[in-house]
Amino acid sequence: MAGGLAQRMGSGEKSCIELNDKPLISYIIGALQDAKGIGKIYVSVTQATPETKKLIEKDYPDLCLIEAAEGSYVGDMIFSIKEAKLIGPVMVVMCDLPLVRADIIDEVLEKYEMCEEPALSVYVPIALCKKIGIRPDTVFHKNTKLIVPTGINILDASDINNEQPDYNYIVDDPRLAMNVNTPEDLEKCRQMLSEGFE
Repeated sequence: MAGGLAQRMGSGEKSCIELNDKPLISYIIGALQDAKGIGKIYVSVTQATPETKKLIEKDYPDLCLIEAAEGSYVGDMIFSIKEAKLIGPVMVVMCDLPLVRADIIDEVLEKYEMCEEPALSVYVPIALCKKIGIRPDTVFHKNTKLIVPTGINILDASDINNEQPDYNYIVDDPRLAMNVNTPEDLEKCRQMLSEGFE
């Protein structure tokens, strides 16, 4: 999902913001390409993200581009899945997760294979966010635990119009806690990369 602006960053399109001379979206695309369990990769853009569209066309011509309506995140996601004519499980990933690597993607896919639920949502414990010094935007209270959504979900594309029962997969991995919403988040990612979070 790469259709939003970096409003809290104060600079253009979030997916094109550079981290160590590399656009944010390139990190997650690389992770998906290196993962064993991922098939086709689609990038959902909107009219608000023309530079992202150009970047994908230039640097990733083998990926499938979908132009969504620039409504809401959920609306654009549903539109994109329908437009791609997908059936069965689809992993939906935000473009601002520069520390996620293929091993995490494959771990999530393996967990999904063991679940009875048609959907899976990935979370980190709020204690992990506090430990690494970040303030999450969204916190859920589920099964007596405070957890933070990471921006990685698996859904059944065949039933995308309906709310799907999901398995809450809680992962205590700092790489999943770091999505970039502010300049401070970007600097924290730089620091973590310099410390060897690969």
